[in-house]
Amino acid sequence: MPPLSIRLHPADTVAVARVDLLAGTNVPEAGVTLLGFVPAGHKFATAPIVAGEPVRKYNQIIGFATAPIAVGEHIHTHNMAMGSFDRDYAFGADAKPTDFVPEAEQAHFDGIVRADGRVATRNYLGVLTSVNCSATVARRIAREIEKELGDYPHIDGVVAITHGTGCGMASSGEPVDQLRRTIAGYARHPNFAGVLILGLGCEANQIAGLMQAGGLKTGALLETMTIQESGGTINTMREGVARLRAMLPEAERTRRIAVPASHLTLALQCGGSDGYSGITANPALGAAVDLLVRHGGSAILSETPEIYGAEHLLTRRAESRAVGEKLIERIRWWEDYTARNNGSMDNNPSPGNKAGGLTTILEKSLGAVAKGGTTNLIDVVKYAEPVEKRGFVFMDTPGYDPVSATGQVAGGATMICFTTGRGSVFGCKPAPSLKLATNTPLYRRMTDDMDIDCGPIADGGASVEAMGKEIFDLVLATASGRPTKSEALGFGDEEFQPWQLGAQM
Repeated sequence: MPPLSIRLHPADTVAVARVDLLAGTNVPEAGVTLLGFVPAGHKFATAPIVAGEPVRKYNQIIGFATAPIAVGEHIHTHNMAMGSFDRDYAFGADAKPTDFVPEAEQAHFDGIVRADGRVATRNYLGVLTSVNCSATVARRIAREIEKELGDYPHIDGVVAITHGTGCGMASSGEPVDQLRRTIAGYARHPNFAGVLILGLGCEANQIAGLMQAGGLKTGALLETMTIQESGGTINTMREGVARLRAMLPEAERTRRIAVPASHLTLALQCGGSDGYSGITANPALGAAVDLLVRHGGSAILSETPEIYGAEHLLTRRAESRAVGEKLIERIRWWEDYTARNNGSMDNNPSPGNKAGGLTTILEKSLGAVAKGGTTNLIDVVKYAEPVEKRGFVFMDTPGYDPVSATGQVAGGATMICFTTGRGSVFGCKPAPSLKLATNTPLYRRMTDDMDIDCGPIADGGASVEAMGKEIFDLVLATASGRPTKSEALGFGDEEFQPWQLGAQM
């Protein structure tokens, strides 16, 4: 029989229940008899903890006891809370040379090589909007062209990238700069064979400013137009359809060829996390990331509020002090940002996270950081900035999954791996999204949405390393064209959510 609990480090003062455990249950591997009911994924004490004393998991502080806690007692929000403590950033202390796989032995996938050398995992046409006011027309244009794709089997679809902003904001400054950077990132994304950028005409986010800021130039596969200049909705739809139709033959000519895995950039996401996230799916994804980096690829970890309290584990892996300090600068920015908005960094985990066993943001962050594996942190970039260095990178984003993933894709991610313990149905276009279930009951309950079951790690049926290799192989197969569960369900058209800064006027 598998053990009833999981203890992650000998120095931990908690263990995690692998299944629902009743009061009075003897947990032999922990040497504990439970004093009360402990739900699956939740913690119980393996040592007495006095009020005010740190509680340890992963051999790290995850919170502080708010009352005396006896051996075998359930630990959660009723007796543990956040607290401040010093963290040793030790910049670069754990950095080490990367053991790269020799070029002749590198893994490959069947990718789409664009004329300028960029490599895609999918082949879409896109209608991007500068403002919410052009969203409906953009969707209708995309829908009309979709009807013609029967004659173009090598085109994966037509995506309308719409959003709820673009006006009611200043026409210069950080908020519009960030929006333009995000849209420009999608416009140049390799998974788009061709793009039409559509505006209304009078918005704050003028297309001319967007093109200039993003270094974009119009051509046969990048067109721009506005509804006002085109003479209204009907004329715009007619002209927009014609312009996209002209891109179809060139997009159809693309074919997949074998390319090294070094051309992959993988976005790392977690959502609907639970007590298993930091035990199964996240470390397994981290093992896959280590493989990808060793093969020359890149991975982007994000969600700055959800590494809070664990940032010292990343600064220790920074390849230089300058890289580590860039990360801490973003942490300080978030502390100020939340304070200015009458919030705090411990306004997390969510109700669903807590139901799944996560008590504090410290505990959640320690599990979330595991997605990034163990290789050096080579760069820290702002939201939607292009990721240009190969290896493990951090991008500053909010913790809200659609907003975070939007920034990663804008930065160049051509695939997403998304871990979930409570269940997420997130899909993304143009970058395919793989869903990794942290526990087997979730995988069985939501099998139409989950791509891989990481639960066997908790059951003792698989190692983190073996599951990491399974994830890595699935990433390569998906990059080669194998559809994800969310793609089979048609998800991904509505998930574009740029991070909105500043006042809405």
